[in-house]
Amino acid sequence: MAKTKEKTRWFCTECGADSPKWEGRCPSCGAWNSMVEERVSPSPRKSPATRTRTTPNRSVPQKVSEIKASEEARIHMPSEELNRVLGGGLVSGSLVLIGGEPGIGKSTLVLQNILSIKSRRILYVSGEESAMQIKLRADRIGRMSDNCYIVTETSLETIFEHIAEIEPQLLIVDSIQTIASDAIESAAGSVSQVRECAASLLRYAKEENVPVLLIGHINKEGSLAGPKVLEHIVDAVLQFEGDRQYMYRILRATKNRFGNTSELGVYEMCQRGLREVSNPSEMLISRQTGEQLSGCAIGVTIEGQRPFLIETQALVSTAAYGTPQRSVTGFDSKRMNMLLAVLEKRVGFKLAQKDVFLNIAGGLKVADPALDLAVIAAILSSNVDMAIQHGICLSGEVGLSGEIRPAARMEQRVREAEKLGMETIIIPRGSLKGVDTSRMAIKIVEVSKVEEAFRHLFG
Repeated sequence: MAKTKEKTRWFCTECGADSPKWEGRCPSCGAWNSMVEERVSPSPRKSPATRTRTTPNRSVPQKVSEIKASEEARIHMPSEELNRVLGGGLVSGSLVLIGGEPGIGKSTLVLQNILSIKSRRILYVSGEESAMQIKLRADRIGRMSDNCYIVTETSLETIFEHIAEIEPQLLIVDSIQTIASDAIESAAGSVSQVRECAASLLRYAKEENVPVLLIGHINKEGSLAGPKVLEHIVDAVLQFEGDRQYMYRILRATKNRFGNTSELGVYEMCQRGLREVSNPSEMLISRQTGEQLSGCAIGVTIEGQRPFLIETQALVSTAAYGTPQRSVTGFDSKRMNMLLAVLEKRVGFKLAQKDVFLNIAGGLKVADPALDLAVIAAILSSNVDMAIQHGICLSGEVGLSGEIRPAARMEQRVREAEKLGMETIIIPRGSLKGVDTSRMAIKIVEVSKVEEAFRHLFG
């Protein structure tokens, strides 16, 4: 019997488009150097979801005015931080992808949540760890459950057989890059395998109204491994990030069809798992009672609905080499260069021949423009080598002409600073119009230019 010739095709990792030959630029999405080679089956086979599911009823077009809208049924997760990022809980029939670096705590976060759910039957599919390894992790975090079933499997067809047998009310797949379907000849983790397996699980979630949690890897660029179409398939993408040198982990949503993508959850990695941090301000501010240090400023920022105080650290020194260094951690480097140009042009500080290092304490990444005022205060403090007094915080956006512009929800920022014991807050002029500040215990200083803030801080 003659052997069937093995065929290969080229797939784009960005959009999933296929081509019979390699191309430097994807003909579908235009991405460069995104084509990867994979084996394909010589004869097409049915996907597992096609073989296992029944044919759904034919859809009928409806007018927008005739469609009945109802509130999505949500599953309240034991972790309040996870509920906040999801938008109020896990929606029934949704497909949620949690991504992060290896060893950051993705499996621990999911496991300690599902082991605390006592009212639902849960199936945990592990393609990376054995059942004994998961049991050891459950013992370490000190949680047990009689309604959580663990199965180690990488075949998509076998997983659907387990689903039909157990009929779970919540499904977890760890990780999606290790699952492979017999309908695709390529290896697990390839573009076609990830796309096929994710599409089959999405079809199952929507038809059976069962929420599915997928755990995914990230590549060296920091984006989710596999085709970009994976992020389009799922309903929500959660990024679990943090530095291994720090104890704290940040959970943020980059896509959420059922909630706000600007929410943020904070955890602390402990010996018994992840602990929720309900007040991030206390962890992001170092409570120094001794000597005051220059180059430190407290800013008030907002992530989603939550305001918190954060410490901004800067170091300005004479450039030892010909080209000055600009190093930024946790803040946009281009925005810092813009702020340095404003200080050079509008305020008169000569920083062009000096090294500038900026760091956001706690390993947090901040994109709030209201942190501009704290950034320039830290830079000026280090440049003149004068410390900012304890109890002073700042919040405001800096414009190109040196003006300080109002930021969103300033009243909420002021009340957060007051609650944490701050004595003075410097804010843009006119940002608290119509707000009764007479009962506030914190002193409010309104400024309109960078020079005014500098004079108030350093005299």
